Amino acid sequence: MQHAVGSPLPPPHQPGHGPAVGWSPAAHHPGPQHPGAHQGSAPVPPPPPAPGFVPPSHQHPPQHPSAPPAPPHLSAPPAPDTTGHVPLPPGGPVGVPSTPPAAVTPDPTSTTLAVLLIGPAGAGKTSVAKYWADHRRVPTAHISLDDVREWVRSGFADPQSGWNDHSEAQYRLARRTCGFAARNFLANGISCILDDAVFPDRPVVGLGGWKRHVGPGLLPVVLLPGLEIVLERNAERSGNRRLTDEEVARIHGRMAGWYGSGLPIIDNSQLDVPQTAQVLDDVLARSIASPPSW
Repeated sequence: MQHAVGSPLPPPHQPGHGPAVGWSPAAHHPGPQHPGAHQGSAPVPPPPPAPGFVPPSHQHPPQHPSAPPAPPHLSAPPAPDTTGHVPLPPGGPVGVPSTPPAAVTPDPTSTTLAVLLIGPAGAGKTSVAKYWADHRRVPTAHISLDDVREWVRSGFADPQSGWNDHSEAQYRLARRTCGFAARNFLANGISCILDDAVFPDRPVVGLGGWKRHVGPGLLPVVLLPGLEIVLERNAERSGNRRLTDEEVARIHGRMAGWYGSGLPIIDNSQLDVPQTAQVLDDVLARSIASPPSW
């Protein structure tokens, strides 16, 4: 679920609004072990096990008292563990894709990419992102910010109940978690497509955080169908994913601020999911050749 899907519109930005959410991993250090923790005399070691029975036909003649002892039997080394530790490169900021030569047309279907799909509730972000990821020729992961937000079960701050410090903090944590995941996937050769309702006029849900958490190589694309299409799709939703028509109209109106931003925009009002995914590939090919300035 995207933060705008089933969520009221966050208020306009106010300086100093919202907490600074910190995160510091706590390492677990096991306590030292004390050999002398048990008091009393040392236990008597058990007697050695009785030697195994050897059939008479396999018995060897006794050694002469002056002969050196026979060397102990050495067992064969164990076979290597075929499911041992697999080293994983650490995830770092995703760099800008290298620009191919002018004579070469970029092929986004076989390139490792980090894509951010932006749009209002009902734009089809999740459906398009899943389809696009499913039909790639290279390993690709789909990371939905609202799915990560809903990892919080007890104490979940649903923005439908109001945009407040708790909902904003959980949004920030989810976005940072998505960024960590994307960087780790990219570092290990797996492309990522993230989806989020990013507002052009709201810093807390703006592009700056995504660039900071993923890296400058993130390629943003806006999915913005007409209002009537968004309203129809919203009417088909149920539960907390359905918004009022008024809220959908307000979100859609603010998303229109992406026009003139320089980001690529796809109007998928008359496109189905496979067609939209094909247009997305065309847009990404141009973005690889000439990365957008954002």
